[in-house]
Amino acid sequence: MINQLFQQLKHWYPLRDKHQWVLGSVYSVEGPSYRKPGAMMFFNDLGEQLGLLSGGCLESDIQKYASQVMRSQQSVTICYDGSDEDDMSFLLGIGCGGTIHILLQPLSADNQYLQLPSILQALENNHESIFLQKIPAQDGSTETRCLANDHRDYPARLAQIGGKNGTLVEQDNQQWLATHIKPPIHLLVVGGGVDARPVVNLAVSLGWQVSLCDPRPANARRDHFMSATNILRCAPDKLPDHKLFDSFDAAIVMTHNMQMDADALASLQKSSVKYLALLGPTSRKQQVMAMAELDQQNISTPIAGPAGLCLGGEIPEEIALSILAECLAVLNQTDASSLSKLL
Repeated sequence: MINQLFQQLKHWYPLRDKHQWVLGSVYSVEGPSYRKPGAMMFFNDLGEQLGLLSGGCLESDIQKYASQVMRSQQSVTICYDGSDEDDMSFLLGIGCGGTIHILLQPLSADNQYLQLPSILQALENNHESIFLQKIPAQDGSTETRCLANDHRDYPARLAQIGGKNGTLVEQDNQQWLATHIKPPIHLLVVGGGVDARPVVNLAVSLGWQVSLCDPRPANARRDHFMSATNILRCAPDKLPDHKLFDSFDAAIVMTHNMQMDADALASLQKSSVKYLALLGPTSRKQQVMAMAELDQQNISTPIAGPAGLCLGGEIPEEIALSILAECLAVLNQTDASSLSKLL
């Protein structure tokens, strides 16, 4: 399953002229829904689907509409009302009870592939962008715009949509879906031991980019970390000199060597990571921070240690889940509370 937009674009781009394609986007929802505005999905004439616009229950029906769009080359909007007993979404049993509005657009060279190659290029360069899709009237017209973060209108547009994934805005007397597209999370894992394998594999399955750093020849071997985006052989204290240093969003330090951990923590205090975790108990964290000459009260990035949420896990896979869950919560600025307790 390819759900992360960057992955979808990389899969679609080499095949863009070999098949007919349709881009599906959720542009509005009322009530509860599995996906939110800005969610995108690709359909082709072989029945291949990249991504999800619901929990998996509407996609087969959406494919029928996508096939019609391929034939007509006209954009359409469709609506699924989960509260209406006569609506297809109710009959399909989607269960959420909300209303989902979906835009389907033909995707071809004739319409410059809806500017998606520009989106892909921005993501490959680790740049943000804003994707504007016109919600068509009855004429089925198709129009999109891409504002890269070096475009003069980008700051004002970003402020208008509040940085959200998908927001309806008015422009030129038309309604547009404005989606803030950001590069995938880039995670740095310092330490390439056995317990780092599930961390890397799970992060990659989430669509994240993962760089693994370990200078020790016996560690971080490529045959054990086939899914890692990059393997860095520099010592942790040399990380600030690496060209990728400014691209990391989060870091997990787990070398099982106190001096290497200390060097990594000291280096990463110079970075822009928003989440920094250290494996091990509190007593070890205090020792490592002392070796790194770091004071918990006067550091630029707080150090999560022991790392992870309290899930009660013991095996490496469970610990990896707890650490990445905490990481995602910090990056999304949430408190990782149980959703049922928020109701």
